[in-house]
Amino acid sequence: MHPADAAWWHMDRPANRMVVTSVLWTDEPLDWDRVREVLRDRFVARYPRFSQRVVELPTLAWWEDLDAFDIEGNVFEHTLDAPADRDALADFVTALLYQRLPMELPLWQIHFIDGFQAGSAIVVRIHHCVADGVALSRVLLSLCDSERPDDAEATVVHGSATQAGGMVLDDLVHPQRVEALLSRALAGTRALGRVVSLAPDVPTCLRGTLTEHKRLLWSNPFPLHDIEDRAGSADATVHEFVLAAVSGALGTYLARSDGQVADIRAIVPVNLRPLEAPLPRSASNRFGLIYLPLPVSVDDPELRLERVRHESRTILRSPDGVLTFDLLDLFGHTAYGVEQAVLDLFASKGSAIATHTAAPDRAMFLAGRRLRGVITWPPESGNVALGISTIRFDGSVVVSLCADRALVDDPEFLLAQIERELSRALSPMSVG
Repeated sequence: MHPADAAWWHMDRPANRMVVTSVLWTDEPLDWDRVREVLRDRFVARYPRFSQRVVELPTLAWWEDLDAFDIEGNVFEHTLDAPADRDALADFVTALLYQRLPMELPLWQIHFIDGFQAGSAIVVRIHHCVADGVALSRVLLSLCDSERPDDAEATVVHGSATQAGGMVLDDLVHPQRVEALLSRALAGTRALGRVVSLAPDVPTCLRGTLTEHKRLLWSNPFPLHDIEDRAGSADATVHEFVLAAVSGALGTYLARSDGQVADIRAIVPVNLRPLEAPLPRSASNRFGLIYLPLPVSVDDPELRLERVRHESRTILRSPDGVLTFDLLDLFGHTAYGVEQAVLDLFASKGSAIATHTAAPDRAMFLAGRRLRGVITWPPESGNVALGISTIRFDGSVVVSLCADRALVDDPEFLLAQIERELSRALSPMSVG
């Protein structure tokens, strides 16, 4: 197992399962036999990790092929209880967060759900050690077809497998390999110095001891075109625009819960894999982490957006994101206690995980049925209690939350404030 993947494998804890959870739904019932065929052809056959299990020794983990693997042990069918609405689906998905993926099987599960509104839903759970969120999103979208059959689907993977790792002895005796290893170690040391020197994030109600009691929620959709227009007029990206609104919502939430408001940091994953390149069959993790200050104490939407835009551009011009990946790579095969200490150190510097996923801005079909929504929740590493995910899909933007109930005791209120701030920022009278 690649060292960075091993690091995410070892992050798994009862209060924070390192599982990327996604939900897809259609407005017409799906034929599950057709979906199974799609999974066999485009999921298992295309990506070897989905037919392999993890085998582990105290300081070493590797992938092992399962002979004659059949997906039925990883696929489950359910019928959603009445009223079978969004809250019922959110409750169903929330209940899955406590469950650890069985080690004797490949580290994924897919739940087929009948009776969601007038159609069907699919809940996908994949362990983070398999791949990062961007790669897994590309994998899931490669199960779908474009509205135009003759259109070349950008998310479909072509080409041969990329082999991970290599012979350790070759790494040790080849001069160029030794130089590369030393350079990586030095980069990791610099990254560790930066992380150590960064003060822990300010104490708020968002920080504390995590529990297994979680809540998943997602917002109503917002028109992507409107957000792009308002963000573009401020020379900002869609994610920067959303994070500015989220900052305002967090300010309102912290004022009510703590009685005071202080700026906090978000831990933001940064993709390090070229999006135009085919996704290797081995997938794996290839991303960095940055610590982005969120101006939660600022009430003016335009000033908040300017602050988020400035901070994100400043950080992304630095090598911190890449070096954080190198640090995970460096510590991925160290002793478990050392690895956990480094991972907890990472988590102590931020109060929320904030991710962004951009799907194709066009209709997508799964087994002949049009997808009407896609939601993804990242796991919250270490002791982080709040995950905030922005999803762009088919002309809409949706914000989802994964919250620890013990620390974020009213995630419904927080989500309502996010919707309020997004509406406020999109309003013609958004200043002040």
